[in-house]
Amino acid sequence: MALLELDGVTAGYTAVDALNGISLRVEDGEIVTLLGANGAGKTTTLRTISGLMKPRSGSIRFMGQEIAGASANAIVRLGLSHVPEGRRIFPGLTVRENILLGSSNRGRVPRAELDRDLEAAFGIFPDILKFADSPGWTLSGGQQQMVAVARGLMARPKLLMLDEPSLGLAPIIVQQVFRTIADIRARGTTVLLVEQNAHMALSIADRGYVLETGRLIVEGPPATLLDNEEVRAAYLGGRVTAE
Repeated sequence: MALLELDGVTAGYTAVDALNGISLRVEDGEIVTLLGANGAGKTTTLRTISGLMKPRSGSIRFMGQEIAGASANAIVRLGLSHVPEGRRIFPGLTVRENILLGSSNRGRVPRAELDRDLEAAFGIFPDILKFADSPGWTLSGGQQQMVAVARGLMARPKLLMLDEPSLGLAPIIVQQVFRTIADIRARGTTVLLVEQNAHMALSIADRGYVLETGRLIVEGPPATLLDNEEVRAAYLGGRVTAE
């Protein structure tokens, strides 16, 4: 049984479908990346999985439980955390307070347990520890992205969904972000990654899917996608080779 499985999911914002019957799976312990051009339906896929959008048809199963149409609060309590594009740091809160917000759907949690989880989050992102009591808005873009991911981890997710975590970041910070994603998986959290930087995403992924105008056109391990001429031309900037 897959950790997450979509079967024939259709969804949209207006009368036009942004997703057209997509089916995909994420196995426990994997990093799976979802690639495609702007407007292909990647963000819509994550929003539909996490309950921010309701599917028009199809099935979404998480740990074998049907979650299509469930509320976002109910879904995150099951262990599925969504870090949306744009970081969304609350300017009136400190870095520590922003991160702690991620635990809000866990109910009444003993303070000692929250402190341990917060310490673990700072262990993954040591660069932001010294800013723990600083306003979140004062951090750089890369540091704010670290805060956003740390906040997602405070929900103790079985599956962490990341939407464009490298967007707008300097190349050296992008490399750090992807190393951290690999580390998060190594610590036991499964990852579903939406990313424009296809080369970096495929460098850490176990499998990938390519979306085009709401339809999945190809899937497979990174080597298969890197060797696909259509994928190379459209999303990878021409000829590349797998390392």
